[in-house]
Amino acid sequence: MSHSVRIGVPASTSNLGAGFDCVGVAVDRWLNVTARIDSGLRGVRISRSGTLAALAIDDADDKLVAGFRVACRRGRRDVPEGIAFDATSTIPVGRGLGSSASATLAGALAANALLGLGLTERAIALACAEVEGHPDNVVPSLFGGARLALTGADGALLIAPLHVHESLALVFAIPDFAVETVHARSVLPATVTHRTATRAAALGASLVQGLATAHEGLLSAALDDVLHVPFRRALVEGYDAVARAARRAGAFGATLSGSGSTVLAIAPTERADAVGAQMVATWKAVKVNAESLVNPSSVAGATVSSDTNRPRASSPFNDSDPLKSAGRVRDAGITL
Repeated sequence: MSHSVRIGVPASTSNLGAGFDCVGVAVDRWLNVTARIDSGLRGVRISRSGTLAALAIDDADDKLVAGFRVACRRGRRDVPEGIAFDATSTIPVGRGLGSSASATLAGALAANALLGLGLTERAIALACAEVEGHPDNVVPSLFGGARLALTGADGALLIAPLHVHESLALVFAIPDFAVETVHARSVLPATVTHRTATRAAALGASLVQGLATAHEGLLSAALDDVLHVPFRRALVEGYDAVARAARRAGAFGATLSGSGSTVLAIAPTERADAVGAQMVATWKAVKVNAESLVNPSSVAGATVSSDTNRPRASSPFNDSDPLKSAGRVRDAGITL
């Protein structure tokens, strides 16, 4: 097969304070990849531009390749001898905006389309979540919008949309330094007290209801996380000052986007620009360059298109995929 496919995958923010490892929202920064099978190649060739230009890793170790390989395993197909990727991105790397998950997902979607694997979206979500270790970035990047994703009692991946009130804005302050996800995971405690777990459960419920209703008190509480932010805040220079600046400018609260370094605030839409400006200014005061981003109310999920003229379905996914029928991935009774 010599045709190519074009994949677009949005960034994502995860956790949103109390939604640790289970809540995520698609973000309007994009990874765009053109992938093709190249019989003249032996191995993988990746051309990188945009925020990926400075990425210093071997092509074989790129998450694009990890995603491609896991999709081939799920589809019971060998990985082709030669694969070429042209990748450009506006997603900052190592900033808590899901750049790794976007790449894994792009690779899996490319394999599914190029090789006709017939995997459903939900099967791909499960495979990529297993590569990433958690589903809260993969799921919103694939389906778009705000999503809840967790493993059910039977091991199935449960996915449900979350409503975000139209009066709310997600405001990001993205600094010019990275936080390594592996290191950010390593600082988390292995256990917490029952009291902390009880508080975390209450804050998780507050987050879902606060997003749906724009309730100031619930959002303020939910963004004051007890499971991960207390242990990670020291990794982000100026975090406390930036979060305070967001609240002073009118945000309901602020927290880490993913494991950082980006700080996310939730604010009334009419205060969004002011909140972003104050967060950036606060970092500038300690000689950290940063940029702000006000996310659109809803960002679409990943896209797949092909330059081939041969007939194809409107979607590269097959709803009869055995992984879906086996019950490994479910949409919690809600049509996605």
